[in-house]
Amino acid sequence: MNPTQTPERVELGKFFEVSAREYEAGKPAPEMFSTAVDAAWHRLLSTSEYATFCTQHAGQAFGHVSSHGTGRISWVSTYEELFGPLPAIWFTEADGAVDQEAMDRYLTTGEVWAEWNCSPAPEDPETAPKRRKVTIR
Repeated sequence: MNPTQTPERVELGKFFEVSAREYEAGKPAPEMFSTAVDAAWHRLLSTSEYATFCTQHAGQAFGHVSSHGTGRISWVSTYEELFGPLPAIWFTEADGAVDQEAMDRYLTTGEVWAEWNCSPAPEDPETAPKRRKVTIR
């Protein structure tokens, strides 16, 4: 595996694609509830490759904004339509511990209830390019 292609980073790319679709549908900012995936986002955020990564996965650049909350995660069904069920990394803490209770609840109900403290936001929502059509395999 390419060292930059960690499970967290792969999921961050998927999250950005989901986020772009949610914004295009007029839905609210997607909630980043995984501390493991969020940690990968923070590591990538200040690098020279961040803009390219965003464009590759979302067709536009995303900023990182504070958006504290708790409740039902709104974008899970969009993720599942594109990629299938959420993998365990979404229920993994930054230290590598899996929240098995939260994961089991998701596997049983199909819903995720969690806390979050940030979301992506288009850097320029008025001029952001529209997403390309993606073929789901």
